[in-house]
Amino acid sequence: MAPPTAIDIQSVTDTQVATISGPLSINGVSARRAKAPQIDGGLVARASSEMFKGPGHGKPQSKRWDHRLSEECKSRKPTAIKGVAKYLKNPGMISLGGGLPSSEYFPFERIDAKVPLPPHFSEEETKKTGIVTSAGKHDIAEGKSIFDIHVSLNYSPASGTAQMLRFVTEHTEIVHNPPYRDWECCLSVGSTSALDMAYRMFTSRGQYILSEEYTFATAVETATPMGVRVLGVRMDEQGLLPASMDALLSAWDPVARGAPKPFLLYTVPSGQNPTGATQSEQRRREIYRCAQKHDLYILEDEPYYFLQMQPYTGADAPAVPPPADHSAFLRSLVPSLLSMDVDGRVMRLDSFSKVIAPGSRVGWITASAQIVERFVRHQEVSTQNPSGISQLVLFKLLDEAWGHQGYLDWLINLRLEYTARRDGIVRACEEWLPREVASWNPPAAGMFHWIKVDWRKHPQAGSKSMLEIEDEVFHAGIERGVLYTKGSWFRAEADGGQDMFFRTTFAAASAEKITEAITRFGDALRAVFALE
Repeated sequence: MAPPTAIDIQSVTDTQVATISGPLSINGVSARRAKAPQIDGGLVARASSEMFKGPGHGKPQSKRWDHRLSEECKSRKPTAIKGVAKYLKNPGMISLGGGLPSSEYFPFERIDAKVPLPPHFSEEETKKTGIVTSAGKHDIAEGKSIFDIHVSLNYSPASGTAQMLRFVTEHTEIVHNPPYRDWECCLSVGSTSALDMAYRMFTSRGQYILSEEYTFATAVETATPMGVRVLGVRMDEQGLLPASMDALLSAWDPVARGAPKPFLLYTVPSGQNPTGATQSEQRRREIYRCAQKHDLYILEDEPYYFLQMQPYTGADAPAVPPPADHSAFLRSLVPSLLSMDVDGRVMRLDSFSKVIAPGSRVGWITASAQIVERFVRHQEVSTQNPSGISQLVLFKLLDEAWGHQGYLDWLINLRLEYTARRDGIVRACEEWLPREVASWNPPAAGMFHWIKVDWRKHPQAGSKSMLEIEDEVFHAGIERGVLYTKGSWFRAEADGGQDMFFRTTFAAASAEKITEAITRFGDALRAVFALE
């Protein structure tokens, strides 16, 4: 079939909003979609979460954040060229205005991918029983699908295609149901890109932002060239300590600090990188109350949210039964900060990187309409839109092949897989690491196991610094064929800290190799601390 001509271009308008009510459940998705405007799926079809979410009757409107936005952010205007896309919906419109190439010159006629059929998710089961999803160039025109190569591989709105935006909006409402009315989602090119944009939206050179005292190294490395300093807040086994954050902010002296009081908090509440700490529901509520007290804006970075695991019961104890159904699984998740956010003071960063594939480079943010609009203005002139190929493949997997039920089946499967991996590394530590110097808490989420080493028991602790001993332990592991990461590399303030930690991961290596690696780590510790 020849590609559609210019006159065939269709689009939906972003003013079409469904008349829908009530909280969304998995079983209610079909009925919700039946009442919502049909996704026409044309080129550059503008869409927003308002088309796909509930109306939010009884929920408050979000706060305004003009006083927290940077001058760079406030000065961004809609791009003139992208603004004319709204006219593409006009019947009979022949477009000579945009730089959209014809799909006739896209050298892809069909894209096929074999994917698991829930609940048979293993590689071997997928080979035998998996299904092939197929996307043709003109599936929309041929009535085969609402998404195809013709649309997905061209330019799309900065907020993402309507097809994927619908899925993540529904997913966000099912899982979090934000308690204010004007929340929206926007696709991103992964959380690292979204974090960079969020920093530019809220910070200016010379300011401080807050984070856990040990934090995602890229969060610091992104801020530093912007002239923004990261101030670490003390932690315990549940992550950031709200009392410490409150004390720090209450005593803030802008003259002594040489900077105004921080108002931006970056936090990874679940399976925190690098410590593996997971904030309890009570801890999250205390953090949110502190944010309200000091009028903080929160960046809730949650790549590991769905890697919350079964409780660790010990080497010889029976395993905790898995969730009985989707509802039980959702109830077992620690409520997110987004789900507590009555003010619209949280931007949640979600990603498919840890639950589908990092190479997809597709994620999404959820925030108030004001913040999402500003975020879109930034994406329009930087990343433009997430990968069209990735959006198409994810749509075929998540929406057409699995649906929300199948996606939750996949997430439950991941929980059990990661639980087994976590149990394996903890049991290896219990067997092979010297308890005289090594200690740990089994992680409840994520992919990292954080091990504390008592460097003060080193034979030369009186003459060597903690960082020197840390380096000695690190290279002793390298010499024995095992790689683990120095905890000091994750310090928010790059001061090394007073205690010694090492980050290990159980995400990729086989159970046998994890055990062997921990054995080598134990050998390195015994050699360095003269315990042999």
